Amino acid sequence: MSKATAVDAHKKELKIMRRYLEVRMGLSVVAMTVTAPVFAQSSVTLYGIIDTGFGYQSSQTTLGSTSGGHSAVKIINGVWAGSRFGLKGTEDLGGGTKAVFQLEEGFNSATGAQSVNGLMFNRQAFVGVTNERYGALTAGRQYASYYQLLAPYSPVTWLSGFYGAHPGDLDGLDTIYRTNNTIEYMSPSWYGLKVSASYSLAGVPGSVNQGSTWAAGLQYTRGAFGVAAAFSRINNSTRGGGAFGADSATSNAGAQTGVSAVTNGYQTAQAQQRFAVGAGYTINSQFDVTATYTNVQYIPGAGSAFRDQATFNTGGMVLHWKAAPVWDFAAGYSYTRATEANGIKSSAQYQQVTLSEYYSLSRRTGVYALQAYQRANGQTLGSNGHSIINATATIGDGFQSTPSSSRSLFAAGVGIIHRF
Repeated sequence: MSKATAVDAHKKELKIMRRYLEVRMGLSVVAMTVTAPVFAQSSVTLYGIIDTGFGYQSSQTTLGSTSGGHSAVKIINGVWAGSRFGLKGTEDLGGGTKAVFQLEEGFNSATGAQSVNGLMFNRQAFVGVTNERYGALTAGRQYASYYQLLAPYSPVTWLSGFYGAHPGDLDGLDTIYRTNNTIEYMSPSWYGLKVSASYSLAGVPGSVNQGSTWAAGLQYTRGAFGVAAAFSRINNSTRGGGAFGADSATSNAGAQTGVSAVTNGYQTAQAQQRFAVGAGYTINSQFDVTATYTNVQYIPGAGSAFRDQATFNTGGMVLHWKAAPVWDFAAGYSYTRATEANGIKSSAQYQQVTLSEYYSLSRRTGVYALQAYQRANGQTLGSNGHSIINATATIGDGFQSTPSSSRSLFAAGVGIIHRF
């Protein structure tokens, strides 16, 4: 074999080997692609709010007492938005479906204490799945459907729950209304229409009804107009104080229907029912208005201290003015009237006016001021559930444990809020 022929044969052999290696490498890449696990995109966000200020009220006493009545100045926190920190995240499961979770803890920014003792994630703690086409299904501690759908029209958006919630937040339109052990479905928007339903299991042995909570409602938005209607029922256990108390884990599935001077006499209700309608309209780039009507019923049972159903009807309205990019002003009015029941001949009435001013220092930081006045008239039940007493004032839900000792109450506050 000549030298030239040997060189050509060697080149041909190298070419064959190179092609063989390329095929092997290609097959290896395909195998790795087929057998390697697919890692879905996911994200976790840490977020929070710190809100601290100073507040004044013209008269302060202890809930259930009409003595005292001295004015008070004190540090207040979580007024414009409850101080909190939390984690929330999503994971793409494919096909338009995502896994979601949220853990949210409230705290006292003046002391560093938990906002609710014994609950690490008192505000929210749920997990679930969501799909843009089919909606979301979640389970855990969360806002019931009643609040979820009515929230855009709640008075607390611009007036705060502390000063602007309807008296004692008896209709549960503030963000303190949450339920434990809750399974909730929220639909996507179908041409502006949303529906939602939730059920909260109490886990009481021998009963699937006692202590449970359920809620349902719908919301419709079209352009500048929106409206929502929702209903909820809390089946309380009248043993051990009924529905009331902060974050009860055994009655009404933990729904936080707090005691106030408005509802103190009905804390042993066997059941509570709430029906509400809210609506809103954006007038132009500067003005928008919202209005709500709520009907709240306290239903007695065998273990209740009162005998007749008590019903509270409330109507309210809020006007919001965006005066400038950094300025927001709002004014709200509400009127609450109770029915004549349980021997009361002059039913309780509450009229409340709230003003708010907010200035944005930056996208995340702002300062605010709030002023509110309430006048109470008529009679209601005392804390024992049967004695008749004069109705006393309690503004929003920031004075649940320190209402006025008289029929009138004025309160004001200033603060700073930072979001991260």
